[in-house]
Amino acid sequence: MDFLAKLAEIMKESVPAALCILTETEGSTPRKAGSKMIVTMDGRIYGTIGGGSIEQRVIQEARMACNRSLPIKLKYNLDDDLQMHCGGFVEVYIEPIGLPLHLVIFGAGHVGSALGHYARDFGFKVSFVDSRAEFAKKQEQLGFSVILGDFVEEGKKIVSNDRTFFVVVTPQHSFDQEITAILAKKPFAYLGMIGSKRKIADAKQYFLENNLLTPAEIARIDMPIGIKFNAETPEEIAISILARLIDVKNSH
Repeated sequence: MDFLAKLAEIMKESVPAALCILTETEGSTPRKAGSKMIVTMDGRIYGTIGGGSIEQRVIQEARMACNRSLPIKLKYNLDDDLQMHCGGFVEVYIEPIGLPLHLVIFGAGHVGSALGHYARDFGFKVSFVDSRAEFAKKQEQLGFSVILGDFVEEGKKIVSNDRTFFVVVTPQHSFDQEITAILAKKPFAYLGMIGSKRKIADAKQYFLENNLLTPAEIARIDMPIGIKFNAETPEEIAISILARLIDVKNSH
């Protein structure tokens, strides 16, 4: 099997998966160093690293590696660790592949547009949500995924996971507050809302007085958004937000 072609096919499908490679073997083992296997989160297996207990264990570890989005290296004594009587030693490297981090930007105005363009160069899959047809059309023409519709209603529909980054930069602070309250109840890697210190203080009071969010949920929101420095232009503000996204991405 052409593993490079299969990897390209899986990545095109946007299916989370992991590439598993025997990097070292000693003694009697079912397969030798260089043997490969691809494990997808939806249960497909391509190739083999030897079958039996070793393969089942690596499949489990591969799925966990996909969830964590981190590569791992494992070492097994086949007899002691896996009760395989061949008794050899193997080292396995597991590399997650597939879905990129997803950045969903509510608001395709000056700041949101600049952020989307910068973030795409840093490996994020970028989607815009906006109720204004002219803004949505502009981003579509530039190759971005765009959801055209009411900010709040589309926020309710968004499906997310722990690899989703939310940035809320709509044209109205009332929209920002309402959308952020909705998104804070969903799974995410990052949620940030734009606003001045006064607007952020008002938002926190609004969340608490209306029993929309708990103090712990509010603490998870990055507001005011971004890395603090003396940013003035939309492009500079977008860079401060991107810096925060990169920080969270690399910590995550």
